[in-house]
Amino acid sequence: MAKLTPKQKAFVDEYLIDLNATQAAIRAGYSTKTARKIGQENLTKPDIQTEIQKRIKDRKKRTEITQDFVLNELYAIASSNGSDFAQVIEEPIIQNNHYVKDPDTGKLRMQEVVKIIPTDKLPEEKKKAIAGIREGKYGIEVATCDKVRALELLGRHLGMFTDNIKLKSDANTEVTIKIGGEEYEG
Repeated sequence: MAKLTPKQKAFVDEYLIDLNATQAAIRAGYSTKTARKIGQENLTKPDIQTEIQKRIKDRKKRTEITQDFVLNELYAIASSNGSDFAQVIEEPIIQNNHYVKDPDTGKLRMQEVVKIIPTDKLPEEKKKAIAGIREGKYGIEVATCDKVRALELLGRHLGMFTDNIKLKSDANTEVTIKIGGEEYEG
């Protein structure tokens, strides 16, 4: 296997930043006029492709970021709910260090309050869904990651949602597609 030239090594380094061959070629020192062509050519060279794949594999090993890791993180977000972080409970109303009783029944008057669950009491899986915690105007606020987005990404991974619709037809079939009142034939 041939060794990579310094420019090819630079291309690989730059390509791994954003997986954009044209920009990688420019940043590696190739001419902006030929960057697109050179970038695509470089991606077809076996030695460069081997080095890119090796580096991606090394990065996965080093960072331990795998598809399973990402899916587990998304699942933790998608399966969380508000009661994982806070609970609405009833407690007696206290005024001037005394319990307030209902004058008609004599029973303690109760109020609903929100109790935030301390983070040291949360399982690690539930903590993954927390985007941030801050002291707000009315007390502690717990912001969670976007559950709907996590579900959408999981659904896409499972093939439940697609952006493209593929239609197959034999040569003798006419297809009419109606989108927003417009008809397209083909």
